Amino acid sequence: MDKIMIAISGGVDSSCAALILKEQGYDMFGATLKLFTGEDIGVDFNSKCGNEQDIVEAKKICDALGIDHYTVNFGDSFRENVIEKFVEAYEAGLTPNPCILCNRSIKFKALADFGEAHGSRLIATGHYCKSEYDSASGRYLLKRAADLSKDQSYVLYTLSQNQLSKIRFPLGGLTKAEVRKIASEAGFSNANKPDSQDICFVSGGKYGEFIEKYRNKKYPHGNFVDLEGNILGEHKGIINYTIGQRKGLGLSLKAPLYVCEKNALENKVVLSDEPHLFTRSIVADDVNFIAVAKLTAPMRVKAKARYKMQEQWAVIHPLSETSVRVEFEEPQRALTPGQAIVFYDDDVVVGGGTIN
Repeated sequence: MDKIMIAISGGVDSSCAALILKEQGYDMFGATLKLFTGEDIGVDFNSKCGNEQDIVEAKKICDALGIDHYTVNFGDSFRENVIEKFVEAYEAGLTPNPCILCNRSIKFKALADFGEAHGSRLIATGHYCKSEYDSASGRYLLKRAADLSKDQSYVLYTLSQNQLSKIRFPLGGLTKAEVRKIASEAGFSNANKPDSQDICFVSGGKYGEFIEKYRNKKYPHGNFVDLEGNILGEHKGIINYTIGQRKGLGLSLKAPLYVCEKNALENKVVLSDEPHLFTRSIVADDVNFIAVAKLTAPMRVKAKARYKMQEQWAVIHPLSETSVRVEFEEPQRALTPGQAIVFYDDDVVVGGGTIN
């Protein structure tokens, strides 16, 4: 059996995944990411992923399982490939998903390379999803988890065929309750550890506050305008707003208005009534296909444009090898440039891209 590296965070999911692999007889070792401290990036809190407490917990689990443990410092790479790209996207008026950036450049690239350098061809994680080889198509597939409430296939759509051939997801067939039960029966101290909800480098979901501290600057105020360009008031920096937002605008309006566009070049935030937030057609770029090699004809899929969104029927039309037009059957609210849109055929991830 091939040697395998388990990406172990110190949380219950990756700890349970490590236990399952150990019981399956794998020759394995654990690796924990160390990403940054607040001092590293000029903010007043430390990473919620790979902090010292998590590293201690991860090593404790590895010791209990009798496997070697490594701490791998990818702070510089994380700052360059995740935090910088996140901040640059917000400055450009986009709304990025940093977990997708991290999976693409850190967890399944840099960490996988570390594993190979230490003799492991395979990598395992505690993500809730499934991967399998489909002999009919000759392709490795990414599929939704049994526990749809925890499914993480949305943030893994960038995986390549080569990566999927080497990845194992031991939790794909389990519910979160079953995972906690397994960890509790094994005596793991993190069995009831709460799930992390926020982005690991942003405290309390305050993206604008983080960006200002990180860049050590204040962003210029500008105008709120309506669809005709009439000035409605002053905004406090374009980084502080998201598409679909109504609360916190600081305006006294006769009727509710919502953020429908952020124009970074002109430093203005466009407001509209709610019906203008709905659209049926968008373009996605930087598309990665998994279930098919490429899209050569329109395909009916279910599309998901936010992590918590319920998938909706749509048809994807090829525009180029890496871009598609997505035509929803019903208008969708607040489709946001910079966010991922992922396409499903039942429980199989067809592919995904970034909303243009």
